[in-house]
Amino acid sequence: MLYISAFMPMYVLVLVKLVVELINANLTFNVLNSINLSTLILLCLISVGGLLWNIKFNKDVSKEVKILSKQNITDRHFLGYFSLFVLFAINLDLSYVSFYCVYVLTLVLIGIVYMQNSLYYINPFLNILGFSFYDIEYVEVGSQEKRHAKIFHRGELRINDGTCFVKLKNENFSFVDKNRKSKS
Repeated sequence: MLYISAFMPMYVLVLVKLVVELINANLTFNVLNSINLSTLILLCLISVGGLLWNIKFNKDVSKEVKILSKQNITDRHFLGYFSLFVLFAINLDLSYVSFYCVYVLTLVLIGIVYMQNSLYYINPFLNILGFSFYDIEYVEVGSQEKRHAKIFHRGELRINDGTCFVKLKNENFSFVDKNRKSKS
């Protein structure tokens, strides 16, 4: 879901471009354009639904942790990734079947690289929503074992605030649980 949501800004750009072209009668409302429009709307809904599920409705257990160190890694590769799909969206003409096929194949290929390399932190949509991605060293409360994880946190993550609760899905991405209060 994080991969699909990472492209939300591009879906919106392409959707706006398609709708404006249809309104200005530069495109006809044919089968391919109907499929494009439906697909983009569906991808937008899946993106929002997937993020809501990961952030709000996820049933993963929150663990209380003490963060020992942090490094904000949101900016790694972000501008290159963001500019890639903005330029891709602007120049793409989805009214042609060939461009539509290239569009789908490009998303699939980027997805393979994204998943194989655990590039979950490259998510412009989450960044637009105010989330930053941190590489942290932490200990679970009641344990002395130092561990590493990558977490999403809305706003600046402060490590001197006592403990916080993190939904430790895996070490490549987790969300700070805003529903649970941390202790000082």
